[in-house]
Amino acid sequence: MTDFNRSVLPDAVRSNGATPNPWWANAVVYQIYPRSFQDTNGDGIGDLKGITSRLDYLADLGVDVLWLSPVYRSPQDDNGYDISDYQDIDPLFGTLEDMDELLAEAHRRGLKIVMDLVVNHTSDEHAWFQASRDKDDPHADWYWWRPARPGHEPGTPGAEPNRWGSYFGGSAWQYDPKRGEYYLHQFSRKQPDLNWENPEVRKAVYRMMNWWMDRGIDGFRMDVITLISKHLDSHGRLPGEVDSELSEGEIGEEGYTNASPFCSDGPRLDEFLAEMRREVFEGREGYMNVGEAPGITPERNEFITNPAHKELDMLFLFDHVGVDQEGSKWNTVPFEVRNLRARLADQQEAVRNAGWASLFFCNHDQPRVVSRWGNDSDRESRELSAKAFGMLLHMHRGTPYIYEGEELGMTNAHFTELGQYRDLEAINAYRQRVEEARCQSPESMMAALALIGRDNSRTPMQWDASRYAGFTPADAATEPWIGVNPNHVEINAAEEFDDPDSVYGFYKKLIAMRHNSATVATGEWNLVAADSEQVYSFTRTGGDDTILVMVNLTGRTARVPAEVARLLGNGVSESQVLLSTYDAVHGVKSIARGELARWEGVVIQL
Repeated sequence: MTDFNRSVLPDAVRSNGATPNPWWANAVVYQIYPRSFQDTNGDGIGDLKGITSRLDYLADLGVDVLWLSPVYRSPQDDNGYDISDYQDIDPLFGTLEDMDELLAEAHRRGLKIVMDLVVNHTSDEHAWFQASRDKDDPHADWYWWRPARPGHEPGTPGAEPNRWGSYFGGSAWQYDPKRGEYYLHQFSRKQPDLNWENPEVRKAVYRMMNWWMDRGIDGFRMDVITLISKHLDSHGRLPGEVDSELSEGEIGEEGYTNASPFCSDGPRLDEFLAEMRREVFEGREGYMNVGEAPGITPERNEFITNPAHKELDMLFLFDHVGVDQEGSKWNTVPFEVRNLRARLADQQEAVRNAGWASLFFCNHDQPRVVSRWGNDSDRESRELSAKAFGMLLHMHRGTPYIYEGEELGMTNAHFTELGQYRDLEAINAYRQRVEEARCQSPESMMAALALIGRDNSRTPMQWDASRYAGFTPADAATEPWIGVNPNHVEINAAEEFDDPDSVYGFYKKLIAMRHNSATVATGEWNLVAADSEQVYSFTRTGGDDTILVMVNLTGRTARVPAEVARLLGNGVSESQVLLSTYDAVHGVKSIARGELARWEGVVIQL
């Protein structure tokens, strides 16, 4: 890893408890959703050559690592998170040679490439699964196969091995006539879960991972990796199976029980992750691995990311992105600053002594934060609230993740019809909740999709004001695979690139602070004014250096909390304002009045 964009943290600075400090302790990661980033062949779908063509943009932004959502061969049932061949590139995105070129060009610019990896499940078109449909094949036990319940006709309602529901709607079990049994799929029926209890499955996964590492990639982001260990009774039965010693819980409003408590953070998770570390990563230099971690608490994050335990470098926790949901994901409630602060504070406190935090608001599964919790109704509100949430996130302790277009203040899609959505989760959820279970009205469900649906983050990257936002040629015969946000005329990279006051310019400053300030990268984090309804404040301290971060996360004027005012004493000078969502002069005047303007955030040298 080159330090092309970053100063190296001295060993005297403590990061996650490792010695020496890992290279990623002051790095910034940028997630690319290849399908929506840059199309070079006019087919309406982004590709690897498109990513290569935009590397200079990413190098200018200053990020260190590029995380690519899956580009492996896939039927694209779940946009590539259903992999049919781990060791090939899907023709939609290009070839292995295109991947090699991207790696070489990224490395030449000091950028690392981390690939998304899905090993909780495969596609049902993967050779492993096809072989497992034969009970006499060596792969027969590579997936979770179970017979129909006694007394029921296989393939009919009620014959499923238990009553688990899928995250994508309907039963988590699919009947296969060829094998005469059901297979488990926590997600789409075309995404059967791998049986990690089988050591041959694990060996095959590690061989594949080593193949990619040897090819030159710099690590993996591992999709739903904390679901690979299932809870079993003493006879190897899943909860709710006939004669199982484990209950599967109560049936929910959609007509199914919840598999999450029995598939998240299972009893062998630490064993599997430590084994993966030994078999794939030990002895290698300069890599990074991060796991998507549904069901993981901040306390478990500390254990798994503690370098002494040799599991993963980082995890993505989700408690903070559920603060506007109650019960079902699709039952949304108003955003409150105190709820977000409480969740992020828990995450920060848990890794105070060891381990590490991943910092994110947006990704391919989350909506745009500026629309979700900010205000995108007009240009000024959008830019200010985008900067406010950017400042808040990047000033925490951990590794920040930027999702493509977040650095521009890109907004939700604002779709109004179900036909505009492409996401399997959204379409299935509407059918399940509105048409089948009838537990939500069409109007309420459409409002929820517009606020938190995954397609909000998947509209094409907005490069310029041309017909298709520069994502695909304006005269292309094929339209983009999903609609371009009409506001690309005002919100685009060409408009913001040379403007230091733009959201893009603001993100460049945030990244530079992470690179050049050991206090921002690794300093202690301490919450201030825990009870404020509008203002989120904390300090970062490294040695004798202390900075104060104070952000008004609302669209109305807020009083500076009394605890913060005491820290500021007789006020601040312009030279003490390291960064502001407005400007230094505005920040000084606001503090003198004892208030913060709407969406005003300031970073102050104490």
